[in-house]
Amino acid sequence: QVQLVESGGGSVQAGGSLRLSCAASGRTFSSYLMGWFRQTPGKEREFVARINRSGSSTYYADSVKGRFTISRDNAKNTVYLQMNNLNSEDTAVYSCAAGRLSYSSYVGSYEYWGQGTQVTVSS
Repeated sequence: QVQLVESGGGSVQAGGSLRLSCAASGRTFSSYLMGWFRQTPGKEREFVARINRSGSSTYYADSVKGRFTISRDNAKNTVYLQMNNLNSEDTAVYSCAAGRLSYSSYVGSYEYWGQGTQVTVSS
């Protein structure tokens, strides 16, 4: 089992940056596909970015491509989401997730979830 804890959320003005971290427990972190998702009230959880087990392959939602960067440090059991040029539409609760598939952007493919961290972007 994997436990995930996010940190790094907060409030920022439009155009600003934040870096989210997700620390994982356990010794098998490197065997998991990692993803970031976000959710706003009344809406379904939305895929943001994913990174494969080795960190050699990443994939992004069109809405964040070119602004967000996902990375991971398997030695530290941590995955990151660098968010630049934020806008009000990025306001959401961001959650990291771990899954056993090699590649997937679907919520249902991820088995373990963190509790989420709030990101608020003001214009």
